Amino acid sequence: MSEPDYHVSVPFFKPSIGKEEEEAVINVLRSGWLSTAKESLTFEKEFSDFIKSRHCLAVNSNTSGLVLAMEACGIKQGTKILTTPYTFISTATSALHLGGEVVYADIEEDNYSISPERIEERLKEDSSIKAIVPVHIGGNVCDMRAINEIAAKYHVKVIEDAAHAFPALTKDGYAGTLGDIGVFSFYATKTITTGEGGMIATDDDELAHRMSVMRLHGIDRSVWDRYTSNKTSWEYDVVAPGFKCNLPDILAALGRVQLTKANMFFEKRKKLVELYNKLFMDCDFLRLPPDSEGNSWHLYLMRIVPEKLNITRNELSNMLQAKGIGLSMHFIPHFHMTYMKKRYNITPEMFPNAQRQYETTLTIPLWPDMPEEMVEYTAETIKNICKEHYVG
Repeated sequence: MSEPDYHVSVPFFKPSIGKEEEEAVINVLRSGWLSTAKESLTFEKEFSDFIKSRHCLAVNSNTSGLVLAMEACGIKQGTKILTTPYTFISTATSALHLGGEVVYADIEEDNYSISPERIEERLKEDSSIKAIVPVHIGGNVCDMRAINEIAAKYHVKVIEDAAHAFPALTKDGYAGTLGDIGVFSFYATKTITTGEGGMIATDDDELAHRMSVMRLHGIDRSVWDRYTSNKTSWEYDVVAPGFKCNLPDILAALGRVQLTKANMFFEKRKKLVELYNKLFMDCDFLRLPPDSEGNSWHLYLMRIVPEKLNITRNELSNMLQAKGIGLSMHFIPHFHMTYMKKRYNITPEMFPNAQRQYETTLTIPLWPDMPEEMVEYTAETIKNICKEHYVG
């Protein structure tokens, strides 16, 4: 096919922002109240209704949400979380910020999800593990039934890192509502965005109360309550050494509009994924992304079959970027990160599945308003390069 006029630049991602989002933010600016107030509270209620969770708490990032969730679940000095090395670094460092430690379990052989079998092996070995933190990489949902059964057997909490998972709907409910606590991300590249931000979801009243208090300095009253209540506005108590994790109304207003478009964005993503899959269908040198019930399709994780090519993933990446195609890689495993590999003496050989996926995976462009011509150009460019380096 002929190259489109804009072939010099296929962005990895572009947020889908319209006039509705602009007007919502301007209304907050004109209101005179810019921090956390009724927009954030309404966003929490609307998000809670969407995913059917008893409690939702808006926070300024997924990372902040993970810290709050882990603290509420008892992560502190002398306790550990169990997670995957195949995730963004904050999944692990959130525990370190609390004085806790990290234990790793390898992912499954054919996808990016943490292995329930490896989880149970680690729990048998270490009684100081207090929480399992599965990560729904790219929106592909982990085996939460198996993970929850194991968690119940060993009396540990389950905190879903659902940064990629909205709106991933399974027969058991939305990913992020399947464990004790789920934490979503609204970063600029996510399925809906507030620029920066996140949401915590839980059906547990006690955990919700603890996270609510710890979200804003351990104060027993919200700012909006102090402003609107008949009780003296300046009176409050500090009941715990909390954090500063609240989501401002400017960002919440953006999130509220994005939430109304979530299903539309999802349908657009699915159509683009179907097009990618169709274009790659007959390529024995590529593997399509793993799929599961309810996949949110936040990312398109394309994998090369190294035995079929005489170039590496990195070499392919460089060739594609030279053609103007934006790329990323989800994720560089923690055993390649200087700090974590030194702290825990972890090596690629200890996690063969994670290492194999890392060596062969590229994340290619995908966003709701991506023109089909860009998808076609991206796919054809990948195929042409791979065919030039095909060894069969």
